[in-house]
Amino acid sequence: MRLVIQRVSSASVKVEKSMVSEIGTGLLILAGIEEADDNDDIEWLVKKSCQLRIFNDSEGIMNLSVQDVEGEIIVVSQFTLHAATKKGNRPSYIRAARPETAIPLYEQLVEAFTSTLRKPIGTGVFGAHMEVSLVNDGPVTIILDSKNRE
Repeated sequence: MRLVIQRVSSASVKVEKSMVSEIGTGLLILAGIEEADDNDDIEWLVKKSCQLRIFNDSEGIMNLSVQDVEGEIIVVSQFTLHAATKKGNRPSYIRAARPETAIPLYEQLVEAFTSTLRKPIGTGVFGAHMEVSLVNDGPVTIILDSKNRE
């Protein structure tokens, strides 16, 4: 599972011009799920994401987590994070999980974030065409891959 985590001062998701999620300070997380992912990937990514010290403390040093600042999170499923571009010009998405695998894992990921933060997590709509807006604060963007735990 691959996450692109963006520290935001605000973010929102619209589907068919209707607002489905909106947050202030927190994280916009794009989640790419592959067939080999499981609960272990989810547990590691949620713990790591919620403990990343990427928010500024009173001295302007990135020393606080999303939990420390009582921030919010939106998680949006994005299969294109597993695009293979080595051959040709049309990306291949063969590594991305099919919906029957991806949807339950996405729902488990959202539930794990909800449980960890002890507050509702914003989401997109799986498989829908979404308009995702954000104000990337910093900018700060971190990529986590549960298959490459650095």
